[in-house]
Amino acid sequence: MSTALVTGATSGIGLSFAHQLAERGHDVVLVARDRVRLENVSDELRAKYGVATEILVADLAERADTGKVAERLADRARPVDLLVNNAGYSLKGHFLDHDVTEEEALFDVLCRAVLVLSHAAANAMRGRGHGAVVNVSSVAGFIAAGTYSAEKSFVTVFTEGLASELAGSGVTATALCPGFTHTEFHERAGVSMSRIPDFLWLESDRLVRDCLDDVAKGKVVSVPGPQYKAIVGGLRFVPRSLVRSRGARVHRPKR
Repeated sequence: MSTALVTGATSGIGLSFAHQLAERGHDVVLVARDRVRLENVSDELRAKYGVATEILVADLAERADTGKVAERLADRARPVDLLVNNAGYSLKGHFLDHDVTEEEALFDVLCRAVLVLSHAAANAMRGRGHGAVVNVSSVAGFIAAGTYSAEKSFVTVFTEGLASELAGSGVTATALCPGFTHTEFHERAGVSMSRIPDFLWLESDRLVRDCLDDVAKGKVVSVPGPQYKAIVGGLRFVPRSLVRSRGARVHRPKR
């Protein structure tokens, strides 16, 4: 039986990954900051799907904790066949208004942890000749709207480069780029999303199912939902000056 490791596994997209991977017969290593929530999810997966589970309490803004997860991924005696780098959050407001330590912590979770954990997992998988890395990015990475956008752009391009490096090894890398999704994400960030039209919202269970199908096909960039496929496709033809202009309007201070 294969094993999957999911970061940010107690809510939203990460929780959907944990359930769907367990349903497909994977044992699951669950990573998040909250031990109680981890234990609840672990108990639910074992009872519902009959799989083995393991929990790792880790804050990926902390280098020691990220290192602990990397060690688990590199453990040859307990191989991980699928890594889902999902943990993430966003900051409300503008880059220059934040304390730089807040921005550094965000960067560590969204970028550094993805890099470190992908390195540990892909090296171990390449040595065995099989495996997959899924890095959860965002459609926001295709625009220019603050550090979250920039960091998700890094995740997508990093994953594309990793996929090229792994070509022919039996290991794949996929960047999942969802748009607005019904999760706790925006509530935790303190951002009101009431103005977003209904047709732009995705359901986490559906997008995870579509992503896993794309992983099975070896697809490098997975954009769920026809509306976002159209948006991302259209952005290729939009001058970057217009993309920047739109981002500037989003972040312009309100008077």
